[in-house]
Amino acid sequence: MAPTNLAPTIIPLIMCGGAGTRLWPASREGRPKQFLPLFGAHSTFQDTLHRVSDPHLFGRPIVVTNAQYRFLVAEQLAEIGVEADILLEPVRRDSGPAIAAGAAFAAKRDDDPVVVALAADHVISDPAAFAKVCRLAADAAGADRIVTFGVRPTRPATEYGYISAGASVGPQIFAVDKFVEKPNAANAKRYVEQGYLWNSGNFMFRAGLLLGEYKKFEPDSLDAIMESVQRAGSDLGFITLDVESFARAGTKSIDYAVMERTERAAVMPVSYNWSDVGSWQAVWELSDRDTQGNFGHGSVVFVDSRGSYVMSDKHLVALFGVDNLVVVTTEDAVLVAKREDGDGLRRLVQQLKKVAPAVTEEHLKVHRPWGSYQAIDSGPRFQVKRIVVKQGGRLSLQMHHHRAEHWIVVRGTARVTIGDETKTVHENESIYIPIGAKHRLENPGKIDLELIEVQTGSYLGEDDIVRIEDDYRRS
Repeated sequence: MAPTNLAPTIIPLIMCGGAGTRLWPASREGRPKQFLPLFGAHSTFQDTLHRVSDPHLFGRPIVVTNAQYRFLVAEQLAEIGVEADILLEPVRRDSGPAIAAGAAFAAKRDDDPVVVALAADHVISDPAAFAKVCRLAADAAGADRIVTFGVRPTRPATEYGYISAGASVGPQIFAVDKFVEKPNAANAKRYVEQGYLWNSGNFMFRAGLLLGEYKKFEPDSLDAIMESVQRAGSDLGFITLDVESFARAGTKSIDYAVMERTERAAVMPVSYNWSDVGSWQAVWELSDRDTQGNFGHGSVVFVDSRGSYVMSDKHLVALFGVDNLVVVTTEDAVLVAKREDGDGLRRLVQQLKKVAPAVTEEHLKVHRPWGSYQAIDSGPRFQVKRIVVKQGGRLSLQMHHHRAEHWIVVRGTARVTIGDETKTVHENESIYIPIGAKHRLENPGKIDLELIEVQTGSYLGEDDIVRIEDDYRRS
């Protein structure tokens, strides 16, 4: 029988635990950029999953995230009909331990497969070219190379690390001569002229080789990571890495832990358009701009303005006589910045964390596994929220020490438990929950439940919730 030359099955390992705020105010710690639909109907996390959806080339994905984002990950997987194993890091330890834990789980699940490690927040414009690169890189990975994808630069970028390629070690694969950190402008120009590649931070490797190299350079950390996988538990369908053992792993990036020390590192030059979407400048570059170089999302008007990016949730934004700006409005914050000054935004967010930390942590609309709530108005001793409960969603059985609540149903049907009594509340009906009463809200209907909640009392903080029972194990 003639050989079939089928490509090996590649296991996607998607890193989805970052809490970056470089795209503030759209991206915040509670809902960071990988979960935002910046370039269409889907988030960059969902687009990453689509790129690795060919069942003839890729196997069941493994997603590494943390408890804060677990329901966001599960929700976005369900939205696009993709199933995956979701590993929860109990503490953040940078990309090294995250990738090593994913590789260890992959080796345990699939008997030492070839793995491609991908960031959830990167954008690649040509999925077909990416798949072709994966097929070629898989052969080198199977031959015991840790292959990183080196992007051919389109400009002397200072926000990326660079790779110098050495001797050829296979078809379109080269040994890594050296890695260099993010350079200043002069060095970036020199690197581009000398043929250096951008370090994309995407890797392909055989799981056993990656773990062996990690063991060589970081033995104590690898032992802790392996133990955390062996002792992993399960909670609501999520795989929970063991807290005590994983916490012993050293905090280190995969570059520092392995790639800059191993003799098995290789680089594959790629030419597809790639971005880590690390700034509003990058978002502007990836957007479909008009003839004046402007892009507007929402209600936006440009007059005598060029090279600007505007994103507005609800407000009309008009730019007149200004160039090269970023303007981003949300319901609780407005950013106006020079488009190219990414470092300035980093300094701004650091300052905001000191003076107004809430605006870096959550939007006014806060997502929960059962739905969402959004603050509408507040004042002394009162607060008004809009609550949406998904079909079949149910809040915890809870009580409050300092506040009473009045719920008015505006859409759908609510099933409300107060003490030992359960009532059904329909549209245009309301119900009152006294201070100290045990209560629960759920949606038994076929459409989303929407209601207005009016809270009154001496203290209205979210920490005045005593959870007695909870479907999501938060009690």
